[in-house]
Amino acid sequence: MTIALEHKWIWDSWYIRDGKTWHAYFLQADKSLVDPDLRHFNATQGHATSTDLVNWTHHGTSFGPAEGPAWDDYTTWTGSVVKGDDGLWHLFYTGSCRAENGLKQRIGHATSRDLHHWERVGDGLALDIDHRYEELTPAHWPDRAMRDPWVMRDPSGEGWLMYFTARVPNVAEPNAGGAIGFATSPDLKVWTLQDPVFAGGLFGQMEVPQVFSAEGRWYCLFCTDVQHYSAGYAASYPGAPVRGMHYLVADDPRGPWQIAPGPFLDGDPALDRYAARILDTGDGLALMGFLHNPGGGSFVGEIADPAPVAIDADGWLRLDDPALAVPRTASFA
Repeated sequence: MTIALEHKWIWDSWYIRDGKTWHAYFLQADKSLVDPDLRHFNATQGHATSTDLVNWTHHGTSFGPAEGPAWDDYTTWTGSVVKGDDGLWHLFYTGSCRAENGLKQRIGHATSRDLHHWERVGDGLALDIDHRYEELTPAHWPDRAMRDPWVMRDPSGEGWLMYFTARVPNVAEPNAGGAIGFATSPDLKVWTLQDPVFAGGLFGQMEVPQVFSAEGRWYCLFCTDVQHYSAGYAASYPGAPVRGMHYLVADDPRGPWQIAPGPFLDGDPALDRYAARILDTGDGLALMGFLHNPGGGSFVGEIADPAPVAIDADGWLRLDDPALAVPRTASFA
């Protein structure tokens, strides 16, 4: 596999390119836990670098929970990295605390000068939710979702946009409450929570969103599991529902967004890839995600080799079809 460690499981990942060097950040946990389901509350962030997305040099643990008590003293989960106008690298990440048993997620902020060493901005807390998003309601959903921040420059002018995994309140069917949350900032420091950009009643959760543009269209990649399809979406899905990655499309990053038609972009049970990102390699687009339980087997916990992504004549994303032209004009800023 492309990114693998002998003694650790690896799962969600995110990437940033600095010159010719790719930096990969990923969630990791010790295999000494034995049960991979325990990894979520025993995670740190790992770091590796590469010039070709295939051969990687590991640099150990890059970030982890704060010394308690703190709002992020239990978990520091999935995030994204951007370079600010101040010349610093900015990491936005998911955090939770032991005092709340890790059930309430918030978004944190840390900076680095070298992409190796990170320091929290203040106490690290960057953003929390309000009444527009679902609070913790254990009988309805097991946690309070505010995680997986994806931050990018605002293409319409100055400032920054943030997308995150969220849920909306007052939805009777739990699996119809999943949403893509949204916030804006002029400077990466002060964030203003906005209404969700998508709450389509399709899934219980839409994890690890990534927003980018290509060929004049905007795409929002996300992942979800079979057990989180709403009844309506499961009934309309072509074929057997799958775990994997799919995407939304829009003419503007603020929406309105709609689900891409047809089967999931990446939902082959034999591969069972999850939490992927699409990267602009300079020679085309490539998808990178971790292997979950290929073929229904045991948990793998390794990042798979890059998979080519193409865009067909109708503007839909496709995997592994050499007959389709691969665009080279995507924007991931």
